[in-house]
Amino acid sequence: MSTTHDIEVTGAAPAETPSGKGAKDENFPVGSFLLPKRLRPHVAKYYAFARAIDDIADNGSLSADEKIRRLTAFDAALNGAPDYGAEYEKAHALRKSMTETGVTTKHGSDLVAAFILDAEKNRYATWEELLGYCELSANPVGRYLLDLHGEDSSGYRYSDALCTVLQIVNHLQDCGDDRRELDRVYIIEDWLKEEGEDITVVDRNEVSPGFRKVINRMLDGCEDLMADARKLPSALKSRSLAMESAVIVRLADRLIQLLRKGDPLAKRVALNKLDFASAGLRGASTGFFQAGKGANE
Repeated sequence: MSTTHDIEVTGAAPAETPSGKGAKDENFPVGSFLLPKRLRPHVAKYYAFARAIDDIADNGSLSADEKIRRLTAFDAALNGAPDYGAEYEKAHALRKSMTETGVTTKHGSDLVAAFILDAEKNRYATWEELLGYCELSANPVGRYLLDLHGEDSSGYRYSDALCTVLQIVNHLQDCGDDRRELDRVYIIEDWLKEEGEDITVVDRNEVSPGFRKVINRMLDGCEDLMADARKLPSALKSRSLAMESAVIVRLADRLIQLLRKGDPLAKRVALNKLDFASAGLRGASTGFFQAGKGANE
């Protein structure tokens, strides 16, 4: 990743700011048993790197400049720059993993770029702006998994759609917390204005009628993306990745359904154990038979 921000090396002072969050806090399975055993350690290294830089970006006690300094250093370490020591171990581990597997470090650098953007920008006026953010913050995850499994890059179209949906529904789930804790609002400002509202709608204890219309409009956009996302399992050669993807597709569909009915300001709208179990059983079965069928345009 190229950046105009200067890199400052500060010895062995801690670079990470662990939040305590882990794979169990995600909306989707991370390196689950459905993936080949030989690849799971590589997925774990990618997730560990992503979690480390995400925690930096979400740390409310760090200034924007300090976040950018640390994130830029992580990217430099990932790409093999000298003089970055053990405090960047997760970047070194991912670089080694990517060298072994032949996966480009771009899928890590793009995540860094997204979190630098989080330090610099906290409002999104248009749907297109938000999709641009998701191109960096979410889509690299799917692309990484496809590359790791030796899939064709033509499948990016479908994985991008799924990852973007997962990112946007997560923004809707956490809209109140994001505003309170980080003053970040990923709700489309122009659409709020059309309803006579502004970003202060997320400061309330319940969703207003105008905000509900904007939420539904964002979910409509997610539904449009799901038309491509649902084709992902068929576009994959790897049966295990197709099974994993089909599970995640069902989880995304379920989250959209829950958000249409629920109020994310009154109570966090989240998947429950039954949702995961149902998506796991039905999705894995669907993916098993869809793998290699080819996505119909």
